[in-house]
Amino acid sequence: MAYTEVTRTGYGTRLKNSLGGVLIGILMFIGGTILLWWNEGNAKKTYDILKEGEKIYVEMENPAVKSPDMEGQLVHAVALATTTDSLSDGTFNVGAVAVKLHRSVEYYQWIEHASSTSKDKIGGAKETTTTYTYKKDWTGAPVDSRSFHDPDYQDLNFVYSEIEDASSNAENVTFGAYRLNSGQVSSFHNEQPLNVEMDTDLVKQMDKAARDNARSFLSRGGLTDQIPDSAAVIHTQGNTVYIGRNPNVPEVGDVRITFTKDMPSKVSIIAKVVGDSFTSYKGKNNYELEMLYMGEKTADFMFTRAYDARMVKLWMLRILGILIIIGGLRSIVSIVPTLLKVLPFLGQIVETGLGLVCGIVGLVWSLIIIAIAWLRYRPVLGICLLVVAGLLIFWLVKRSKKKKLAKAGIPDPQVPPTPQAPEIQIPQYQQPAQPAQPEQPQMTPEQQKEFEQWKQFQEFKKMQEQMKNNNGQ
Repeated sequence: MAYTEVTRTGYGTRLKNSLGGVLIGILMFIGGTILLWWNEGNAKKTYDILKEGEKIYVEMENPAVKSPDMEGQLVHAVALATTTDSLSDGTFNVGAVAVKLHRSVEYYQWIEHASSTSKDKIGGAKETTTTYTYKKDWTGAPVDSRSFHDPDYQDLNFVYSEIEDASSNAENVTFGAYRLNSGQVSSFHNEQPLNVEMDTDLVKQMDKAARDNARSFLSRGGLTDQIPDSAAVIHTQGNTVYIGRNPNVPEVGDVRITFTKDMPSKVSIIAKVVGDSFTSYKGKNNYELEMLYMGEKTADFMFTRAYDARMVKLWMLRILGILIIIGGLRSIVSIVPTLLKVLPFLGQIVETGLGLVCGIVGLVWSLIIIAIAWLRYRPVLGICLLVVAGLLIFWLVKRSKKKKLAKAGIPDPQVPPTPQAPEIQIPQYQQPAQPAQPEQPQMTPEQQKEFEQWKQFQEFKKMQEQMKNNNGQ
């Protein structure tokens, strides 16, 4: 069942937090800059020591025979790493002849998970809704349930016994006629299960201590009857010691201890020979070179893997440094959107805009720092990167100028005006002129009367002729 908690942060508190964020942002900006600078130098020096090692290393053909000629040399060798040392775990009295011995402990506990959503309010306050959910699972350390937010889950966690992880390494690990140093032994890994066989008296002693510890806790809630005196809570199976009622049905408070051992195996090393052992080779740039890989590996394989690991580390730290710088810039300017969040929509708009600007500025600054570092370590690449950063800055300035001119309604002087197409005059159709009609002479009233009588006479004659024609037919 989920438990929800709503908290409200006032406008004044948010402003105070933003002011504190300015100082944190400055430290982040400086820290990210230093990280980028160091990372580029470290990558170049690592590359140089690997190149130096590739040129001077020699093959140790037979590590089983100690050779004076190998003294002080950087060598590549393959041999069986083994030991006669017996390692043991004092708490559980288990052990074996092995290169390394490990004890890993897990606890079955209630675990609190939180998810939050925030909403800005008019006036500058912020309302945060946090939902807490609880799940039982295995974890590497006891969980203090007294700090849980849901009162129903507080004080539910306990453990039968608190036991720490532990490991031990053999002191004498031979490599043919030589010995591996402590750093090489720590890099060794060939884990296998270590079967547990505990003494009966020890099992009884630990069983009683575990039940007493459980009762001590459960008595506070009146739940002592959950751990009867007759219930055995120590169980061993294979390489596991299980403290709890039933290993197949885990309950809160159960503890699971797993034992493993690193057994002898062939290894490949690149290191400097010193007496009957090895040490790191120190290059001209004072960087050290030493490698150990499990199994039979060629020197080419080991150097190639080292170059790959260097590139992965370089880019991971580059990205981390850039993100730290951008985060620092956003923290520095966070006071501005916070001031404007009396109107949430306005603060959100400004925050989005400033976030974009901080991202671009942080990227440009990062490129400049990387380029300056390269000017020291890789001049040609450094110059190229400075040119790229310069072009980005030029683009940003030009883009900003265009926006200002557009807002003011002024055309950009650097942009030539768009040529206008010449206006095409379409001739209009004109009707051809009609020939002038001869002007009719003007008639007097008497002439006009005579003309009318003449017209009537002519019409009468036409009617007579038409009647004659009709009679003739």
